[in-house]
Amino acid sequence: MLATKELFGFNKHKQLSRLALVRRIFFITLGSIIMGVALELFLVPNAILDGGITGISIILSHFTNLQLGLFIFILNIPFFFIGYKQIGKTFAISTLYGIAVMSLTTYFLHPVPGFTDELFLVTIFGGIILGIGVGIVIRFGGSLDGTELLSILLNRKLPFSVGEVIMFFNIIIFTCAGFVFGWNRAMYSVITYFIAAKTIDIVIQGLDESKSAWIISDNTTEIGNAILARLGRGVTYLNGEGAFTGSDKKVIFCVITRLEEAKLKSIVEEFDPHAFLAVGNISEVRGGRFKKKDIH
Repeated sequence: MLATKELFGFNKHKQLSRLALVRRIFFITLGSIIMGVALELFLVPNAILDGGITGISIILSHFTNLQLGLFIFILNIPFFFIGYKQIGKTFAISTLYGIAVMSLTTYFLHPVPGFTDELFLVTIFGGIILGIGVGIVIRFGGSLDGTELLSILLNRKLPFSVGEVIMFFNIIIFTCAGFVFGWNRAMYSVITYFIAAKTIDIVIQGLDESKSAWIISDNTTEIGNAILARLGRGVTYLNGEGAFTGSDKKVIFCVITRLEEAKLKSIVEEFDPHAFLAVGNISEVRGGRFKKKDIH
């Protein structure tokens, strides 16, 4: 049996500190338990499905009367080996551990009655709690469903994006749910799935997500100075050339938070109403002087 350090990423290539190891185990455990709570106390008692392997497991559990956690664990085992070979040991072991904890949680909570049978409340709160659990696990280096991994691998061989492959799988699963549990339940399941997906994004990225801004203007110096003075954000000046006119252009690049976007737009509008401004989402920012500020 592998030692704990080896299982969770201690190797000669990359060392995790003891604190980081404990932190990862704690949050993957927490996220897995939260997902188990969402399934057994909200979704399953009301015949509402999640997507992916979990949705397939709910259908199989309904037909066989066997424990949901058993199907979740067994059906995800092949993806554990795929992940081990294709993505890496740390991710694969973290995923297997998370799935095992979630399966055990569903086993122990199965006899507990659901919180409510009001479908509107189940759809909203079940989706939110499910998304929080999955988001925590993903944020700390694991996964709770093998469908995403399979989609990544198929994406390399098929002319479809990962998202399109996942959507194709889930359309089949929710269609099956319509025949098994009724079309009302299938439609509620779709709503729950989208609520969970949005919640996952919020948990992973945070409400105060970062954004990149690119500004092309004849007044780059004035705009840059205003960004420094009013937003307290560093800016970088880049040299560019207009493809149509061939003239030299200066480009401002900076990183801001979502809450600062409106103020940035007002600054650019003030100094150059005709300036080109492009703003995009950033999943992660590291290094430099960027630091998210507390908003009071």
